[in-house]
Amino acid sequence: MINILVVGSGGREHALGWKLASSPKVGIVYHAPGNGGTANNVDIGAEEIERLAQFASDNDCLTVVGPEVPLAAGIVDSFEKKGLEIFGPTRQAAQLESSKVWAKNFMKRNGILTARFEIFDDASKAKEYAKSVGYPLVVKADGLAAGKGVIVCDDANDAVSAIDKILVEKSFGNAGLRVILEERIDGVEASYIAISDGNVAYPMATSQDHKRIYDDDKGPNTGGMGAYSPTSIIGKSLGAQIQKDVIEKTVSSMRKEGIPFKGFLYAGIMVRDGKPYVLEFNARMGDPECQPIMVRMESDLVDYIQASIRGTLSSLPQISWKDQSAVCVVLASRGYPDSYPKDEEITGLDANDEISHVFHAGTRRANGKVLTNGGRVLGVTATGDTLQGAISNAYDRVERISWPSKYCRTDIGKKGSWIW
Repeated sequence: MINILVVGSGGREHALGWKLASSPKVGIVYHAPGNGGTANNVDIGAEEIERLAQFASDNDCLTVVGPEVPLAAGIVDSFEKKGLEIFGPTRQAAQLESSKVWAKNFMKRNGILTARFEIFDDASKAKEYAKSVGYPLVVKADGLAAGKGVIVCDDANDAVSAIDKILVEKSFGNAGLRVILEERIDGVEASYIAISDGNVAYPMATSQDHKRIYDDDKGPNTGGMGAYSPTSIIGKSLGAQIQKDVIEKTVSSMRKEGIPFKGFLYAGIMVRDGKPYVLEFNARMGDPECQPIMVRMESDLVDYIQASIRGTLSSLPQISWKDQSAVCVVLASRGYPDSYPKDEEITGLDANDEISHVFHAGTRRANGKVLTNGGRVLGVTATGDTLQGAISNAYDRVERISWPSKYCRTDIGKKGSWIW
């Protein structure tokens, strides 16, 4: 039996742990630090690399890293030096996410289709450029900003404000030492995630995230307000094109550059005129895309994680999926992605069933109660034989859950039925 240590505290980590625990090959699944819905929680933070390594060694664990920050900090490198099995990319490989500047230059030199861009570390030069180009324009902080470092600008005034926010006011700290100004590509956005062993990559199920806080994709970007899988945006032909021209080209180029990529490789794709443009790379599974993907996955995730670590992915069959749709509706605390209340009691958390699952994110337990402890609190995920059926099942479960500042979008998944 294999013990697993899942690093992280979000809905993604709860879903990964839930799926891994269903394997007959798995003994105990530990979560560090976990949340109010996860079992076997360990009081070690996701960035406490040495303590995590010691725990994994003491408990004979295979470690699965959920969030981007410990990957960018080199948790995989540290574990590998100690001879510990760990799933995820090295610090160098994680630059695909931890530095948007590095990723854009990587795409440019390897012929991976992306938006035109310029890079600045000087605010005055960035503003001068912003006043000379067409709109809409996107201003991005270089480093990790919890999904909030991307600002879409409709005119030069918006761009100047975004540049000031990132480069002058340092709203994102060291993540904003450089900015990227790139053309905004209008089209339809989707998520394409694969699992790689450094040599080959197998596709996960397709999905579509909903990043804006309000219905109809209005308001500021968030870490994600919901997702569904599969998405009709990526049909068989387009999926094959993304797999070949984005995923496989990225994996082979990383290997040629001496930086083999192991782990989940996430490409945020914008489809324009039938062509897939890469908006961004993530070096880990998406959140909330993970939740609907995991509930649809029929194959044993442990097999593919071990093969990724050991470089033996090509010995396994392609991953199999349930012929159903799945929808995840994120329940947040009102005020997110800015300030929001905490420690509100959550009621209506019925037991999970075959149709719906509640994956915890920003929660904690105290005195026998489940309390809010973050901006994104829960990911209510449900399946259905059709997308509409999955949407209905998810929102039926949403209605039974309550706390004073509960907020969610009411349109998650709906655009999946009318895009094409």
